[in-house]
Amino acid sequence: MANQIAIQVHARPGDEALVGRGSHSFLYESGAASAYGGVQLTILDGDGRFTAEAVRAAYKPDTHHAPPTRLVLVENSHNMGGGLLWGREQLAQVQATARELGLALHLDGARLWNAAVASGRSEAELVAGFDSVSVCMSKGLGAPVGSLVAGTRDFVHRAHRVRKMMGGGMRQAGILAAAGLHALDHHRARLSEDHRNATFLAGEVARIRGLAIATPAIDTNIVIVEIVDPALGRAADLSARARTAGLLFGAVGPHRFRLVTHLDVDRAACTRAAEILAGLAGRGG
Repeated sequence: MANQIAIQVHARPGDEALVGRGSHSFLYESGAASAYGGVQLTILDGDGRFTAEAVRAAYKPDTHHAPPTRLVLVENSHNMGGGLLWGREQLAQVQATARELGLALHLDGARLWNAAVASGRSEAELVAGFDSVSVCMSKGLGAPVGSLVAGTRDFVHRAHRVRKMMGGGMRQAGILAAAGLHALDHHRARLSEDHRNATFLAGEVARIRGLAIATPAIDTNIVIVEIVDPALGRAADLSARARTAGLLFGAVGPHRFRLVTHLDVDRAACTRAAEILAGLAGRGG
């Protein structure tokens, strides 16, 4: 909901927002941008990251013939990109072009903490230059629930109204806030362990016949695996077979699935996950 609140604050019905390929706002929020806000999402080419040139090429002025571009959404780290991080210079160029064109900027920072730890840059530095940012306490930090959206005072004032309209008001939320604060105080420092485990897991999976790592690098805690041997079947089918062996993962495409490390997944669990996958591959799925 946090991303959709930001979209509705920054853009009006009939406007356009630019997003990266595989964007969470496009794939996994049930078409909410158009259903709730009447906003058209246009996908920019890339691995989830995109260039300033792509923003400029897609930009549409308000000519009454096309949806005027109002907003650029950046996802860092990028979920379906395999937890990839934005480079400092590439992001700065995107921001500069958006400002030149008069566009608002929103950061989908659901995994902002992972991006900060992996890049060695502070959260404040990663969100600099954006008009709004959404974060999630229940991803790498491990809180039971807790998505937040932040921005200027005026943005937050309007965001409260949009949240109310979408039925997102909460009561007695202090216990959830306490869990989020505990996660920030106690779980942020250990995120590098998740990143090391993901790199280890990717290395083990890459050795399994019929499977390949779908991204060029493992920047954070997400490993996207591609099934390259048809004998292993579709990702959803492999997921079902793995479940019976004690390994849980979700399909993210016909022949791709996602493995995520977090505070409940240690090195031994990564080793066991690779063993299960190797066993399934050895039996032809």
